[in-house]
Amino acid sequence: MIKTRSNQYCDEAQQFIPGGVNSPVRAFQSVHDRPFYVKRAKGAYLYDVDGNSFIDYVSSWGAIILGHADDALVEAATCALEEGTSYGACHPYEIELARLIVDAFPSIDRVRLTTSGTEATMSAIRLARGYTGKNGVVKFRGCYHGHVDSLLVKAGSGLATFGIPDSAGVPADLAKHTYVADFNRPDTVRQIMDGSDDIACVIIEPVMGNMGVILPEDGFLKGLETLCRERGILLIFDEVISGFRVSFGGAQHIWGVDPDLTCLGKIIGGGFPVGAFGGKGRIMERLAPAGDVYQAGTLSGNPVAVRAGIHVLGRLKDNAGTIYSGFAKTGQKLSGAMLEIAARCGVPYRVNSITGMFTGFFSRSEVKDYESAAACDRELYEKFFKGMLEEGIFFAPSQFEASFLTCASSDREIDRTIQACEKVFGAIGAG
Repeated sequence: MIKTRSNQYCDEAQQFIPGGVNSPVRAFQSVHDRPFYVKRAKGAYLYDVDGNSFIDYVSSWGAIILGHADDALVEAATCALEEGTSYGACHPYEIELARLIVDAFPSIDRVRLTTSGTEATMSAIRLARGYTGKNGVVKFRGCYHGHVDSLLVKAGSGLATFGIPDSAGVPADLAKHTYVADFNRPDTVRQIMDGSDDIACVIIEPVMGNMGVILPEDGFLKGLETLCRERGILLIFDEVISGFRVSFGGAQHIWGVDPDLTCLGKIIGGGFPVGAFGGKGRIMERLAPAGDVYQAGTLSGNPVAVRAGIHVLGRLKDNAGTIYSGFAKTGQKLSGAMLEIAARCGVPYRVNSITGMFTGFFSRSEVKDYESAAACDRELYEKFFKGMLEEGIFFAPSQFEASFLTCASSDREIDRTIQACEKVFGAIGAG
């Protein structure tokens, strides 16, 4: 694979951007490689500056669901651009997007738009603290909720990739209010709650996406809801990745859980920067200007991002049965084939999947929590990543990330991916 121009851009970026990237996992460091530079994207493909094309399973880390540069979405965004890029004032489309979100999530009575998922989780936690009058936050090892100071403790995603349990620059006075439990281990949550009466909220990815895809075991999420209700602690679902990805009503719809607050992002902007958090009316009404918890943002509710989001959510709502069943069928076809090929080649491999997202782990054991994910063979993943990239298939440059399907992922792309797996798993198995 030719990477001449990408390597030139990489060298140039090092002169102006810390580490040469604007988000750490893009650096390809965990797979001991250098990034390629994208020129354009269309449908299921990325096209780089050297003329290479890749079937894309990163999908802008889950933000793309219709496919890159979907014609109707581009038209909607173009119409919005012609009417202005940013107002700093109210506009009717904010109400339309908010209504779509509220209608999709029975747990949400009111919703506030932000410009990122990180802003959404940060604001939800501030609101939980303001509402309860308490300070403590319970999170789960391996769950990443954005680069919020008090949440960069035992986080997943890039931090797991680089082996950094915490981040420099996070004051100890903030971190001390964060308690870390273990995903799928309700006993660890109960132990924390028994030891403190100053817990404002529990925040969790109901489907982990930042240690790769890890699914909740039967009864885990519902039990967490019960624990929080019994003790007057708010339950926050971080559905920035899973919201509108695993179903139109998110993971909470699938598992029948009623969180107090929900954080959203990715898909609700159609690829444009946007996030949101919402929940029970009595809690959301504490936000300024109605209440005493302050949150604001000049670009919150940006008209271009909002109108793109309206288009995407409208498409998903009108075609939910076809789209989500299609994701399930396509995902089963791909993961089933990858598992069969890996087994035939003698490669230790597991796939965790749910509608529209999956992760292949190089492990002989079931992957169900932070420890089992962290024990996966990163060297084998590096070989897999590089081999697939050479075959024109782009998976995340880290073992600890999810892969995503889009509406543009047709049988043609899946068959090409399976063919590439035959070659790459065969090479790995041969040593």
